[in-house]
Parts: sequence; C-alpha cells; structure tokens
Amino acid sequence: MSDRPAQAAGLARGIERVMACTCLDFSSPLPQRRPLALVIDLGTGTAARAEALAARLRERPLPTLVLTGDPTGDKRAGANGVEAFAAQAVLPAATPRETVLARILEMIEGAARAAAAGARRLDARAEAATGIVTDLFFRASADRRLRREEADRGTETVLAAVSESGIRDWLDVVWRHDAQVYQHTLSVAGYAASFGAEIGLGKDDHHRLTKAALLHDIGKSRIPAPILNKPNGLNPEEAALMRSHAVLGAELLRAQGDIEAEIIDVVRHHHEKLDGSGYPDGLAGAEIADLVRMVTICDIFSALTERRAYRGPLAATEAVRIMTGMRGQLDRTLLNAFAPVIARSACLDWC
Repeated sequence: MSDRPAQAAGLARGIERVMACTCLDFSSPLPQRRPLALVIDLGTGTAARAEALAARLRERPLPTLVLTGDPTGDKRAGANGVEAFAAQAVLPAATPRETVLARILEMIEGAARAAAAGARRLDARAEAATGIVTDLFFRASADRRLRREEADRGTETVLAAVSESGIRDWLDVVWRHDAQVYQHTLSVAGYAASFGAEIGLGKDDHHRLTKAALLHDIGKSRIPAPILNKPNGLNPEEAALMRSHAVLGAELLRAQGDIEAEIIDVVRHHHEKLDGSGYPDGLAGAEIADLVRMVTICDIFSALTERRAYRGPLAATEAVRIMTGMRGQLDRTLLNAFAPVIARSACLDWC
C-alpha cells in the first residue's frame, strides 16, 4: 500500500517473481481475501489515512513490513503512524528491492511455521470439544447426570480456540466431523465466543454466553435420530416433537440442580421471537433476556449457513437477507453488532 505509484510498481515487479502482488493506495478498498503479507509505504501525510488500516491490523495481525521515510528505519519515527501497525519489520523506503523482498519472504515463512503449530492446536481443541459434547449428549440421552465441569471445560476449549484461530478456522475444523447435531452445537458455541469478544463482554459473561450456546440444543438428545436427520420435511406430529427439545433440554438441566438459571433460560427460550411468535412460551419483547437474544442470533445464522440433510448451506449474504427480513422478531441492535462476526466467518473480511 503506497501513495507513490511508480515506486510501488517497481517493488511489486520484484515481489511478483515469487508470488502475486497487488498495489493499492490508501483510499482503495482492501482485498476480501486475507493477504500473505502487507508492505506499507508510509510516506509523508499518509499516517492519518492509514489509521483505519492500523486498527484492522491490531485486531487481526498479519506479517507486515513498513517502509518509512526515516532513513534509519527507526520504529519510533512517526510513532503515531509506524508503531500503530505492530509491524514485524520497519525499513527505510530507500532500501534495495532485493532486501525488501528477502525480508518479506522471511516473515511469510515465519508466519507459516506459526500457522502450522496453530493448526495442530486447533485440531486438538476441536477433537477435545467434540468428545465433550458427545459425552454430554450421550449422558443426557441415557438420563445420566451431566458433568458440569465437563461443560465448563468444553466452553473454555471453544473460547481458547476461537480467540487464537478465529471463527472461520474454527468452523472449518468443526465441519470436518460428520455428526450433525454436534457440528451445530460447536458452530453455535464458536459464533457465541466470537460474538462475546466482538462486543467486549467481561470474562464471566463471555463464558456464560458460550456455555449457554454449547448447551442450547441439549434437549435434542431426547429426540429420535430419524426425526433429527430426516431428509424431507417433518409432518405436524414430528415437528411438534422436534420443537419439544427446548422444554426437554431446560427440564434436563434444571434437574441437575447446579446449572445457572440464565443458561436454562437460553435452553428453553432460544426459539422465542420478540414479536411473540416463537416457542415454547410465546414470550415477547422484554420477557426475552439479552443472553437468549444473542444465542438466538447465533443459532439462526449457524443453522442457515450449515449443510442439512434436506438442503445445502445458504451463502452468508442470503442468510443475512433472511435474518434482516425477520422484522420485529430479532433484536436489530444485536444483529447489527453481530455483523463483523458474519463477515469474518464468511471471509467477507480478512479472517
């Protein structure tokens, strides 16, 4: 990114001997796909216009090299600009192209090694979370007591995975598994973890939201598999049985005696709508807690964008169109706050 087209084009030609390179000025829209590395030519007068980019990089870091007009390449030069990018390297703008290219390749190789280690951690966390959810559903189906500490451990596993790897990578690894109910549970929990981070929830509230999402469909453990996995539409009797999962799940957790009331509220009411058209109790407006509203948004978006036995996944843009069309049913303020999570999950933004 540079406001000096001739110099940028010259550097890009050198980079393109090894990999594709796109030149942008600071007024250009950023690419939808996350780049391997970023070279920022921070010339005179560009710092203010690069402020939004700097904020983006602090949120989702990637290998970044800043070229600065300071002849020493000092990171402290123009601290309001250079240091804001949290760059891995800072070089004088007059540095030879070969040196710049070599530094870029070093950064990408280092990032690749870190990514490989992160992928191994993510796989291990997804495997652990799947095992925990499988055990929770098995115990619920067999009318055995759930292990609260296991639900907490599963929650912390999801939170750690999404915090480190992001929602897109979490969804990718979750969907390698075949068990649909568990996929949905872990997807919704991942969305909730990302949502809580997006709006800046405190540690306890963030844990509570993610745990509620992890347990929101526990009542489906009591629904026969042929109905859960039916490839065609459900008849009225089957649909009524499917809807009973909300009450069944809440009663199951209440019988435990040690599950937070707020989480039981989510399990029972995550299909309620603000206009009173939901189930099982037809709650409306202020009767529906914020925690329920948030999990409902995560649940609906996840369900729409997942592959199901009876249809393929919808594109994120189509899911958004459907949800924004649910006027009076979903909390519009929270839905707007969820938008950055949607963008990251669908790679509509750097993810």
